[in-house]
Amino acid sequence: MSLKDLIMALFQLDKDWTTRIVMAMLVMSVVWGLLGVVDSLMVRIQETFWGTYGILPLTSQEYYAGITLHAERDLFGFAQQLIYAIFIYFTIKLLNLQPRAKWLLSLSFILINISMMFMEGPIVAYPTFNDNYFTATSWYYLSPIGLPDFSQYVASPLFFIGWIMLDAFTYLAGVWIVYHYYIASKQLKEKLPVPLVFFLMNTLLFMIGYSGVTAADIWDILAYYHVVGLDVIANQIAFWIFGHAIVYMAWLPAVGALYLLIPTLANKPLFSDRMGRISALLYLIFSNNVPIHHLYMVNLPVPIKILQEVLTYAVVVPSMMTFLNLWATVKGANVNFNVITAFTATSFAGAIAAGVTGIANATIAFDSIIHNSMWVPGHFHAMILLSIVPAAMAVLYFMIPMMSGRQWFSGKMAWTHFVGYVTGSILLIMGMELEGMEGLIRRAEIFPRIPSLIFAENLATVGAIIAQLATLVWFLNLVATLVKGRPVNLEGMSVGSLINTVAMSLDLSSSKLSFNNFKKIGKTMNSKALGTDWVLGIIGSLIIIASTFPLAFSGNTYDSFIWAWIILLTIGIILISYPVLKGAKSL
Repeated sequence: MSLKDLIMALFQLDKDWTTRIVMAMLVMSVVWGLLGVVDSLMVRIQETFWGTYGILPLTSQEYYAGITLHAERDLFGFAQQLIYAIFIYFTIKLLNLQPRAKWLLSLSFILINISMMFMEGPIVAYPTFNDNYFTATSWYYLSPIGLPDFSQYVASPLFFIGWIMLDAFTYLAGVWIVYHYYIASKQLKEKLPVPLVFFLMNTLLFMIGYSGVTAADIWDILAYYHVVGLDVIANQIAFWIFGHAIVYMAWLPAVGALYLLIPTLANKPLFSDRMGRISALLYLIFSNNVPIHHLYMVNLPVPIKILQEVLTYAVVVPSMMTFLNLWATVKGANVNFNVITAFTATSFAGAIAAGVTGIANATIAFDSIIHNSMWVPGHFHAMILLSIVPAAMAVLYFMIPMMSGRQWFSGKMAWTHFVGYVTGSILLIMGMELEGMEGLIRRAEIFPRIPSLIFAENLATVGAIIAQLATLVWFLNLVATLVKGRPVNLEGMSVGSLINTVAMSLDLSSSKLSFNNFKKIGKTMNSKALGTDWVLGIIGSLIIIASTFPLAFSGNTYDSFIWAWIILLTIGIILISYPVLKGAKSL
């Protein structure tokens, strides 16, 4: 295959405009994602080598820049660009629209990818490779770092201009999406499907949530050129207005994907359409009103902090509505076990497992203990790696054939990706959580070399390597699919039929993996699995409660009782919700 043919296949240049621009965004998001993976490995290598051997193979500049580059490339260049690409594709395809204002979206695509380069800084190849000067100044985004007359370590204005370009992408591409929903509203004779309601709410969430970031970025660039002065705390608060919104900016697409995939894979209608729509609106309302809970340690009025604590708890309401709705939808269904189902189930379970720690994290008393510790990265990496990414992968596993007209090159590689990714992610998160339990602060390049921390660091690194190798398998499978995948005619199919068609090619039997017992998950197996889940969950909860007893007798009883109360409350909610869910078919 010639280079021209390869580029044609990768960017789908022979397809319609929507497919071409979306594929360009997907390709660039994967490029930034893979670079971000390299950055994360640099961080893991530095910490593991220090813990195991007492040496630092990288400079401090490379280590701290690696943290920032990992966040910027994977959160913005990869995740945000991928999210917008999915929104754009399904908005046009599901609503059967002709795209307008193509120049606006093309400009947005250019802006986000240039923004990543500007944030990164100049790449120096000789005499030593360096691409991390700017990002080493911003490993913890807090002005006046990088600003003249405010900091001895001054960055180029290109860094701040890069941030403004990211803001511009958010608004320009967001306006483009909302504009097409407005066009659709004039043509639709029925309600907008629930997944698209989530995509619309999420687009609005991006634009509202970025308001503070944009204000802070403009303030920074004006301060850089001495046009205005700078109030450091006010600038910090303005920037971190998106501190909690960014979590839901990344997670709501996963929720929308679950609302699309679960009824389709279960071959059942959504339990409650109204509940889905209301929860989407509540997410938009509450997710933008709780930024201060990331600033509990800032000297702000206590009543404001308490209000933020209560509003943060309110986010649990749409989450409970969502999981009840989706659980009731799938209950009693016969579900084929395939890669798409596996990633969908992982996303559903992962959101619950990671989300419950967020409730504790939002509590002011508890935050005062775990603030800026490795517990926090453990929490949000759990949400990202066990819910957000699996949902994205579930979508991409049917979206790629939908766009390219080719089935996946290898079912075995798809299953290798799933098993390796989930296994590695769990180990990574366990390592981070253990570090947090030991009181290790975030971004600790040097730390006490005690056995428990060394074990936790090595566990996290091994998990990261396994997950990233599995992701590399997915990437190779993706390229092979676009170039050599078996052509399949999916034209004219409904999205539901298309998903099930692609899913059949990725089940265990078609992948020549002999696990006959898992070919079909029927009611009996469902009941056994559910019963096992309840037993393991209750035993695990009791173990966690018992683990607080030593603290209870060490004088720190308040924290122990708070923990025990949270866990017992969780068990109570589970026990109360179980009979409701069990009888959901008759509701």
